[in-house]
Amino acid sequence: MLPTSDTADTGAPRPGRGRETAVVVAAFVVCLLGGTVRVEDTLTAPPPAAWLLALVCCAVLPARRRRPLAVLAFTTAAGVAAQPLGLLLSPPVIAPALVTAYACTLHVPGERRAAGAVTLAAVALLAGSVPLAGDHSWRDASRMGTVVAAPLLAGLVGHAVRTRRAYLAAVEERARRAEESRELEARRRVAEERVRIARELHDLVAHQITLANAQATVAAHFFDSRPEQTRVSLRELVETTGHALDELRATVGLLRHTGDGDAAAPEGPAPGLARLPDLLESFRRAGLEVAVREEGRARALPPGVDLTAYRIVQEALTNVTKHAAGRGARVGLDWGGGRLTVTVSDDGGAPGGPPALSDRPPGYGLIGMRERAAAVGGELTAGPRPEGGFLVTTRLPLPPARDPAAAGAEGRAPGTTGTGRPDGGIEGTT
Repeated sequence: MLPTSDTADTGAPRPGRGRETAVVVAAFVVCLLGGTVRVEDTLTAPPPAAWLLALVCCAVLPARRRRPLAVLAFTTAAGVAAQPLGLLLSPPVIAPALVTAYACTLHVPGERRAAGAVTLAAVALLAGSVPLAGDHSWRDASRMGTVVAAPLLAGLVGHAVRTRRAYLAAVEERARRAEESRELEARRRVAEERVRIARELHDLVAHQITLANAQATVAAHFFDSRPEQTRVSLRELVETTGHALDELRATVGLLRHTGDGDAAAPEGPAPGLARLPDLLESFRRAGLEVAVREEGRARALPPGVDLTAYRIVQEALTNVTKHAAGRGARVGLDWGGGRLTVTVSDDGGAPGGPPALSDRPPGYGLIGMRERAAAVGGELTAGPRPEGGFLVTTRLPLPPARDPAAAGAEGRAPGTTGTGRPDGGIEGTT
C-alpha cells in the first residue's frame, strides 16, 4: 500500500498534520463556547447559530497559509455576522479570525500589506460589535475594545514570530556562507601550497638533474678522445648528484617541518644572491660560461625577494643549459630605479662543445619564474632576442634605501666577483 500524503514513508503521521488538526479543533471549541455567552453574562447551551458559525469558520482554516487574505476576509465577515445571528460578538467567537490574523502576518508577502489587512479586519470587527439597539454601557465599550484589540494582538504576535524566523534564517545563511568560505579558503590554501611545493621541487630537481645530465653528456662526448676530461666530468657528476641529494633532503625536511619540534628544521638559511658564486661555478663545471655584470649599489634584500632572485637566475641558466645552442650566458644585476632588475640571456651561437639538451620537451620553468616574481610584487618577461638567443628580464621591488654611510658599508652585491667601478658597480666573468 502506497503511503498517503498524510503519512511519511514509514507510515507514521507527519507532525505538521497533527499540529494543524489541533489548531482547527481548538478554534472550533473556543468559537462554540463563545456562542454560549449572552448579553446579560449568562451561559446557555450553544444555539444552532453558534454551531453553524464555528463549523463554517473552522472549515476554511486549513487554507489560511495558501490564501491568507481570502480566509481572513471570510472569517472576519463571519464574525461581523455574529450579532445578526443572535450571538454576542466577543474574542472567543472570532477565534478563527484571530488564528487567521496570526497566519496572515506570517505568510502574506510584505509586512505593510499584512499589517493593513489585519487592521482592516480589526476595524470591521469593531463596527460589527456595536450593539444594534439600546444605549451603550461600559460593558459594551469594554467588549468592543477587546474585540478590536484581539486581532491586532494576534497580528503583533505573528509579526514577532515572522521577525524571529527571518533572523534565524539569516543567521543560518551567514553560517552556511561562512562554512563555504572556510572550505573555499582551505581549498585555496591547499592549492597554493601544492603549487609552492611543486615549484620548489621543480627548481631543485630541474637544476641539479640538468647539471648532472650535462656532465654525463660531456663525459660521454670525451670518453674516447680525452679520458682525463671524462674522469673530471664523472667526479663532478658525483659531486652534483651528492649536492642534489643534500638539497632534496633539506627541501623535504622543510616541507615536513611543522614547528612543533617533531622534525628538525633545515640547516642554514634559504638560498639567496650570497650563494650566486657557487651557483655559477656549478654551471661552469657543466660547460656553460657565464658573464656577470652589475650596475648600481647593492642593498640588503628581504628573504622572499632574495630567494626569488636566486631561483630565477638558477632556472634561467638551467634553461640555457637545456635548450640553448651556444654555451655562453650573461647575468645582469641592476639596482637602480628603486628595484632590482635581473637579466639572463644566452648568446644563441653555435655549440662549442657537446650538444646542448635542446631536444628535451618544454616544462614549467617560465611559468614557475613568473609565479615567483608575482608572489613578491615583481614582474617577469621572457622571449627571443632580435640578435639571437633568449632573454629573461625580472623586475623585483627593493626596500627603501638607507643613509649613504650604511649603504656604502653594504659593499657590492653578494655572490659576484669582479673589479670595482667608480659608480659602485662591478662587472666580471666567472
